[in-house]
Amino acid sequence: MISVDRLEASDRDAWEALFRAYIDFYERVEPPEMYERSWREFRADTRMHALGARLDGRLVGITHFFVHANTSGPDVCYLQDLFTAPDVRGRGVARALIEAVTEWARERDCVRVYWNTHESNATARRLYDKVAENRGFIRYQIEL
Repeated sequence: MISVDRLEASDRDAWEALFRAYIDFYERVEPPEMYERSWREFRADTRMHALGARLDGRLVGITHFFVHANTSGPDVCYLQDLFTAPDVRGRGVARALIEAVTEWARERDCVRVYWNTHESNATARRLYDKVAENRGFIRYQIEL
């Protein structure tokens, strides 16, 4: 059975392993300080938030998210990172994490939860197309 809850201090190593796998998936390299900073923020649970999914007691999925202002209405929740261990994919872990973030945001009166994924991420997009609406936006960014 899948359970989703806040990450505990004892989850630190398993969380980092999953987060590093997520970063690797997107072919990025991040300095060790980024992991430390993120973990501190998630433990504070004020600006940035994290949930973990457990299957048979093992941390097998993570999600990171935050709320931000919305110029055209109430606050919205951005689901920034979502990753599940490869050996448990297809067992409902990612869906459970999305549902938990959605419920968390609903309880805080957010009007939407949204996220981005790479167009080539076909595995994730199969799930996302079932649980959310692709509004067709294209993302642009400027690296600083």
